[in-house]
Amino acid sequence: MHAVETEKPGFVRFAREKLEAAVLAPVRAMRREYLPLLMVYFAYGALGLTAIAESFWIKRDLSWSPADLASLGVWLTLPWTIKMVFGELVDTVPVAGSQRRAYVYIGAALVALSMLLLAAAAGKWITVLRVDQLYVIASLLSVAGVVLQDVVADAMSTEVVPRHNPDGTPRAQADIDHDLGMVQVLGRLALSFGIFSVAGVSGWLAQYVSYETVFLLGLAVPLVSISGAVLVRLESHEQRATDWRILGGGIAFGAAVMMLALSGLPFNQEIVFVFSVAVVIWMLTRVVHEIDVETRWRIIYAAAIIFAFRATPSVGEGYRWFTIDVLGFNESFYGTLQQMGATIALLAAWLFSDVITRRPVAQVLLWFTILGAILSLPTIGLALRVDLWTERVFGFGAHTIVLVDSAAASPLDQLSMIPLLTLVAIYAPSGHRATWFALMASLMNLALVAGTLLTKYLNLIFPVDRGDYANLPAITIAAVAIGLVVPLSAIVAFGRRLR
Repeated sequence: MHAVETEKPGFVRFAREKLEAAVLAPVRAMRREYLPLLMVYFAYGALGLTAIAESFWIKRDLSWSPADLASLGVWLTLPWTIKMVFGELVDTVPVAGSQRRAYVYIGAALVALSMLLLAAAAGKWITVLRVDQLYVIASLLSVAGVVLQDVVADAMSTEVVPRHNPDGTPRAQADIDHDLGMVQVLGRLALSFGIFSVAGVSGWLAQYVSYETVFLLGLAVPLVSISGAVLVRLESHEQRATDWRILGGGIAFGAAVMMLALSGLPFNQEIVFVFSVAVVIWMLTRVVHEIDVETRWRIIYAAAIIFAFRATPSVGEGYRWFTIDVLGFNESFYGTLQQMGATIALLAAWLFSDVITRRPVAQVLLWFTILGAILSLPTIGLALRVDLWTERVFGFGAHTIVLVDSAAASPLDQLSMIPLLTLVAIYAPSGHRATWFALMASLMNLALVAGTLLTKYLNLIFPVDRGDYANLPAITIAAVAIGLVVPLSAIVAFGRRLR
């Protein structure tokens, strides 16, 4: 009895110390030099301010089907796959003497212009172009601006960690690696804070303020992204000549993509996808040739697993329209969902990020894949209208089911990116940091293109449209099944080779 009593305080103290370490680790890791890149990530998350208004406005004013929107999503994702162009520019082409700050400003200007065009479309200010054309142009500008700023932030995330002590002696590699990992953690936290800060108000604004006004309020977001660059002067001291095989090849690649997009050629999106994968892999081999063979293969295996993890389809916009038309979800409820999800995701990222950075990539993604499939069951249930049964038997319906499911599933996306980003940061080659991050990110974003293509195919096989949701259960089950089988297959094939 005495032994039990003496062990309990020790266990409590141990648990308290671990909790304090988890809570305080991001605070202790913070440095003033991190501010510019963290504000860029924060602004990226805060773009959600207009997301709900945009979704409801599309349903109301545009005539596109879920398959059409998924097809558009493929093209809007492709700018992320040519990040190598932005990365090479940021690494080697100063603008007014700046390799970092000036590009943050340019990206912010593109995002601001996209908000003005969305407001013009919603408010019918411009009549020479159709509403759907204005929407496409605005979306492309927004994506380009965000990609450019993201490239700068990625590059800075490796540069802000000092490699030498104040006396000039080299720092221990373990300390450098840990700091690089914590910068990625802080970046995820900044993104989560951005999502959290606007989640609830975005729904309220969409319901009680005109969509035109919401888009104009979105002009505050690019101001946030440039605030860190204004407050802290941070420029790269690494100089090298432009690699025209990367920059020129990337520009040619982008031009080819645009030509295919405008050509109307059958299967043009699939052609672009295969071509993109080949180009990015070729460019990546040029950057990693100086890394030792063992490390190179570890990165390849990790990239293959996470590619599979991200190359999974969603149900598409048809499910959102189902929740609006059939389940009665309005803008403010979507805001509540986003606020709850953002809060839990933020807490999870804060408490568990440091632990996740110390776990193997395959192990982390294995659990996330299984959890993701389990947490998708309520989505399938709602498509089958199980909420009618729960309301009759237990007294709660669709709103409660979605609230609980959103709370449980919200941390997965943010947490799943931390292991890869840490690995990429650790092995970023000196002088090629922005290009390295851009190429690795391009490969990961090509996985999203693959997932969006699968979403398009599912919507063509199981058509869903406004008021016609008969195929919704089938498409939902198919999307969840693919989202489980594809990542598990990659983890089984490559997971052990990461050890």
